[in-house]
Amino acid sequence: MANKTFFVTGTDTGVGKTFISAGLLLTAKQRGLSTAALKPVAAGCEMTAAGLRNDDALLLQSVITQPLAYEQINPIALEPAIAPHIAAQQARRVLSVDRLSGFCRGALNQADFTLVEGAGGWRVPLNPAETLADLARALRLPVIMVVGIRLGCINHALLTAEAIARDGLLMAGWVANVIDPDMPCQQENIVSLQQRLAAPCLGVVPYLGQDATPALLSDFFSAESVAPLF
Repeated sequence: MANKTFFVTGTDTGVGKTFISAGLLLTAKQRGLSTAALKPVAAGCEMTAAGLRNDDALLLQSVITQPLAYEQINPIALEPAIAPHIAAQQARRVLSVDRLSGFCRGALNQADFTLVEGAGGWRVPLNPAETLADLARALRLPVIMVVGIRLGCINHALLTAEAIARDGLLMAGWVANVIDPDMPCQQENIVSLQQRLAAPCLGVVPYLGQDATPALLSDFFSAESVAPLF
């Protein structure tokens, strides 16, 4: 198959982008595909003996088949768990689409299936003039949107989908990830999204609790639902 690469965004921060990405990567691996993943910029990193490390980037590194060095997966690691552009300012580092796209292109086309994960939502700033959406545009990648199923998710999902389309990018699909187990009318909200989003729903992941692992997600990504990706 031709190498396929997608940009993963979310309807907000904390909606499970990395968890869903890891599940999709493992699903691809189960189908015999080689996999790779990038998280070009990550805030909320911890200092280790090897340098700054981000839990999300480490999770992606643990599930891919390609032996990418940590610095290839997460070239910009920022310590404070705050908006990346503010964390970069505090660290006296410069974030730009040109620089990040250069890092990404150096690691793309090494696997059958590659995911490039953003940070937060679609319009997260990189600097006064650019956002992470501009990175997806520069790389010309189709987008996978992770929708955190909680109160307000319909509005957030529809606005994000509109922004992706306005930026001239294709939304390859979306995943419903239940992050509030007590949300009223949960199924009705998911059906409303299915009726209103033109892109295919790749899977509906129920609330799995804090001990959930990406390996559990293959049960919720059927061969039919993820066919648009592979």
